[in-house]
Amino acid sequence: MIKTNINDVSETKINQVSKAKLWMSAIKPPMYSVAIMPIWVGSAVAFAENHTLNWQIFTLFMSAAILILAWENIANDVFDSETGIDKNKHHSIVNLTGNKSLMFWLGNVFLGLGLLGILAIAFWQKDPTVIIMISLCCFLGYMYQGPPFRLGYQGLGEILCFFAFGPLGMSAVYYSQTQTWSITNLAASVILGIVTSLILFCSHFHQVVDDIAAGKRSPIVRLGTERGAKILLWFTISIYPLTLLFIIWKMFPIWTLLTYLSLPYAYKLCRHVLENHSIPDKVSNSKFIAVAVHFFSCLFLGIGFII
Repeated sequence: MIKTNINDVSETKINQVSKAKLWMSAIKPPMYSVAIMPIWVGSAVAFAENHTLNWQIFTLFMSAAILILAWENIANDVFDSETGIDKNKHHSIVNLTGNKSLMFWLGNVFLGLGLLGILAIAFWQKDPTVIIMISLCCFLGYMYQGPPFRLGYQGLGEILCFFAFGPLGMSAVYYSQTQTWSITNLAASVILGIVTSLILFCSHFHQVVDDIAAGKRSPIVRLGTERGAKILLWFTISIYPLTLLFIIWKMFPIWTLLTYLSLPYAYKLCRHVLENHSIPDKVSNSKFIAVAVHFFSCLFLGIGFII
């Protein structure tokens, strides 16, 4: 009798640990660097060019970006639940809660709060430019999975991601600090857009079977995993010669060569995907290695501008 009780307690603890891991996978804390880094790099460029930084706007923009990304993640799970593509995704927030309607409205609350923060910036500056640009970014985010567009199902998600987090999003950040535009910031946004899209690109390798079953023509479904791995290699490598090129053109300061300190993570990502591209269980963590490439390349890029 005592033995049975001990086993029951152990099984309960194991279930609790598994549940906690699923929730951590659903919330995806590392992914929020995707929201943080455009604010960091755009503000760093603004500081480098204007020698001033409005910390209130920086903090408010950062908070708003995190809230908007939370909406994006929740909305994607909600919309994916409607197509059945996430039926085997145990860490889908909809599957975990079993309440799609609640998640839909919770996501909308996050979106509303995020946009309210951006609206406050526009109100303080008496200029609607920033709220218009971020609204466009949100619309691109909706077009990714939201009906009737669902452009992610046509393999266009990476393009939407590039513009939303790169040129469009970072231009809004820079404008919030300076109320003007910058060709240097635009160049930096190209690098940031590429490394952000890499994360989304890597997320497709392990779910080819589910994507095909749901009619999703992701880039990896279209290209195949082997060709996709080779393309990943070239796009990952591209951020380093681009940085050097912008330095040669005197658009970036020499200190942005610090970005090269992220090369070990880029090497790890490319090697891992090239070796395991067709093994779902092994390649599934590649998006988290891509997050590390994104985080450290953008971190050092921003530091280079500030120095």
